[in-house]
Amino acid sequence: MVAPDRPGEHPREQPDRLCDREERWPVAGSERLYDGDWVVSLRADRVSRPGSQGDEPFPRIVLEHPGAVVVLAVDEEERVFCLSQYRHAAGRRFVELPAGLCDGEGGPDEEPLDVARRELREEAELEADEWTHLATTWSSPGISAEVMHLYLAQGLRHADRGDFRLEHEEADMEAFWAPYAELRAAVLAGRVADGPLVQAVLLAGARGLVGVPGS
Repeated sequence: MVAPDRPGEHPREQPDRLCDREERWPVAGSERLYDGDWVVSLRADRVSRPGSQGDEPFPRIVLEHPGAVVVLAVDEEERVFCLSQYRHAAGRRFVELPAGLCDGEGGPDEEPLDVARRELREEAELEADEWTHLATTWSSPGISAEVMHLYLAQGLRHADRGDFRLEHEEADMEAFWAPYAELRAAVLAGRVADGPLVQAVLLAGARGLVGVPGS
């Protein structure tokens, strides 16, 4: 993409501004703040801005996270499998979709789609014949390394969750089916506000995979 910086200036090559790109700034030092046995770790980095020789490195807290998958499971009647689950950090019960961590439970080479299949079976007792990757998004990149992989699952059928047992907040989950059109309306009205659910619902509709585009 070629564009001048100022009137009268010769055009120069510019990166695509509508495309995220990999970039790593130098880290002058790092300290482990929390290493527990529950999902996340926390570290404090001292970061230097490239080209800013002489400036003091500045502090940034990083929440390390293994990543997660979210599954928008839609049946032949265009109903979405939903969960109602309490979330302690927010002090709120959210309408959500089946989801789970990319924590290597299925082995170090487990792909996000394999995690999605497992989570759909464990949380919804469902399997799907058709899988569509909707997006991969960063939840809160200013502080968290969490990456979310969003999938649409169709061609659903019952599946046994095996020896998996729901515990803690999951043991209190309420499962229900909601017509896609009603769920989308609830999202647009702000009555349903779980981030991954909002993204998955709107992406599936915008791409014409579920419902009527623009409706």
